[in-house]
Amino acid sequence: MAYFRVGTLVNTHGIRGEVKVVVITDFPEKRFAKGEKLILFKDVADTTGGIPVTIATAREQKGLFFLTFKGLDNINDVEKYKGWTLKVAAEALQDLPAGEYYYHQIIGLKVVTVAGETIGKVSEILSPGANDVWVVQRGHGLADVLLPKIPQVIKKVDLAAGTVTVELMEGLID
Repeated sequence: MAYFRVGTLVNTHGIRGEVKVVVITDFPEKRFAKGEKLILFKDVADTTGGIPVTIATAREQKGLFFLTFKGLDNINDVEKYKGWTLKVAAEALQDLPAGEYYYHQIIGLKVVTVAGETIGKVSEILSPGANDVWVVQRGHGLADVLLPKIPQVIKKVDLAAGTVTVELMEGLID
């Protein structure tokens, strides 16, 4: 079964089993809603042996989510999960509107210019503010290219072909 990361438990909060979670999802209000089922994994790469949890309470504060899980009612129950990863099962992913993609669909795609020149592969997606930034690893000792996810730059995403077509604005590449 496939799982996708939605957050990381970075610390406990208080003595009643509340944890601080750094969000790694575009849908935190859905993923961290009361009653949602997630799986705790000790390591990001783990795909087996996770611990299922159900969210009892959730609140957002300063970009972090504070959660409690059913049956984990005090600090002693949750402290051992500090640093663990929260994931969601693949079948829990919701359909996205046309033109929107999950991070796991974009990472690894080959990036080519509208002229057909290969730039590299998307290695990471950053979310610094107004729009995402796709990090393109060029290889051969060349510096990574940071592409803002804006219509002027990202022209076409073809998941079937495994490519992203871009138009490079002046200053985006050395």
